[in-house]
Amino acid sequence: MIKKLKLIMPALLCCGITVYAQTANVSGKLEGLKEKEISIYYFKDGKSVTDTVKVNNGQFKWVAKIAEPQKVGTMLFGRYYQFFVESGNIKITGGKTTDEIKITGSKSQDEYEAYDKTLKDLDDQESPLYQKWGKVSKDEQIALEEKVDDLRKQRRERNNNYITAHPGSPLSISMVSEKAMMGSYDDVASAFAKLSSSAQQSGEGKRISERLEVLKRSAIGEQMLDFRQNDVDGKPVQFSAFKGKYVLVDFWASWCGPCRAENPNVLKLYNEYKDKNFTVVGVSLDDKGENWKKAIKDDNMPWTQVSDLKGWKNEVSTYYGIMGIPSTLLIDPQGKIIAKDLRGLALTKKLAELFN
Repeated sequence: MIKKLKLIMPALLCCGITVYAQTANVSGKLEGLKEKEISIYYFKDGKSVTDTVKVNNGQFKWVAKIAEPQKVGTMLFGRYYQFFVESGNIKITGGKTTDEIKITGSKSQDEYEAYDKTLKDLDDQESPLYQKWGKVSKDEQIALEEKVDDLRKQRRERNNNYITAHPGSPLSISMVSEKAMMGSYDDVASAFAKLSSSAQQSGEGKRISERLEVLKRSAIGEQMLDFRQNDVDGKPVQFSAFKGKYVLVDFWASWCGPCRAENPNVLKLYNEYKDKNFTVVGVSLDDKGENWKKAIKDDNMPWTQVSDLKGWKNEVSTYYGIMGIPSTLLIDPQGKIIAKDLRGLALTKKLAELFN
């Protein structure tokens, strides 16, 4: 899954119960850190901001006004690393990898690390599955996807149970915030409702609420936007022209590796069901027309392709709040959304259910 860069930045996380002082003093000492500076992504006064911090021999200091506990992010040792900060003195120490980092002074971080340990059994099962991904037979790949899907369901269930048991904690609202980035309206709304009223009214709670308004547009049963964008020849295409068909609206881009990897599966399904009142409409998040057209040709995609060539600011993907691709919406002949983010085995099963 490819995510838009600014949205990888962590969201502000508030417990909604305790009122914290305003300053987080973070000091770091990482012996393997060779960078001369690092960027720290966080929320300030309701807006995502970036602070640049100087590094000297692996040591750095970051002081920020923090009204509420929040999860911040930075690049360390070539990896995106997130941790919780709050008011007080926080120390970051360690060696040459993110696995060796130790953080003290943040109760929210302690809570996060404790919960993360309870998921180790799922991590241990999931990791070897991905090592086999795409390297096995078709039947074995199907079995892998089913197992991964089951593990993800177990993870979601544990998350939901934790939120229910700890409705005001920074970690709980972090879980809901992460669901809101990529999840469906129903899942996010259900998790948000489990939070305490004070957490819902916190800074991050209000942002999740705003996000829900956007996610509602792609909720099951909602009418698909009758958008209009140009095809590869510069001719405008109105979505309502496809009314009466089942349509897979596929958000993708030429530079998106997972999108390109999924294209053969979509092509197979398109050829299988194109004579059964089914088609695909690709909406590209490209910003260079030549790259877009070359990818269509290279991947042999015969269905309708449209784009406004505005990249992540594509008007259709922005309307639906899409933060990562590949992403899909499945539309019925009446123009209503009946499924979201189907791909791989899930898409195969859904279309077989509809047409066989």
